[in-house]
Amino acid sequence: MWLSACWQVPLILLISVVTALSVNALRREGRLALTDGPPPPAGDELRISIDRAQELFQQGAAVFLDARPRRDYLRGHIRGALSLPWQEVDDRIAEVADRLTDDRVIITYCDGQQCTLSHHLARYLKDMGFSRVRVLPNGWTRWRQSGLPVAQGTGEEER
Repeated sequence: MWLSACWQVPLILLISVVTALSVNALRREGRLALTDGPPPPAGDELRISIDRAQELFQQGAAVFLDARPRRDYLRGHIRGALSLPWQEVDDRIAEVADRLTDDRVIITYCDGQQCTLSHHLARYLKDMGFSRVRVLPNGWTRWRQSGLPVAQGTGEEER
């Protein structure tokens, strides 16, 4: 009995690890948790309410950055938002950097209660020196549910 347990336990552990890594690799964000960078911020220091985000939107005082994968952005996004997928941030930051100024609040968003892409993007921007960065948690869903302006496609016509 002990002899069979000696080979079964390591086999079960190996199967568990392979399964966990496979599921993690296929999750919606498309990145392994082991390489996602810092955890999302604790507390509410970067969060912005939907009401305040709407107010800044209407005043033209904010730049919205969609942290979701590009395909999700193309299906629908906050009107005027720029696409900056977290998975491609290092390659694509130069495309939007000239539109990120100190006179406008930068609001990052993604979709879903558990989505951390916008938190990671906000931390990345803070580390780059942008001080007026906020996160709209579950932003895409909450924006649509509030009946606020949305767009589809590239957004080129909005610039």
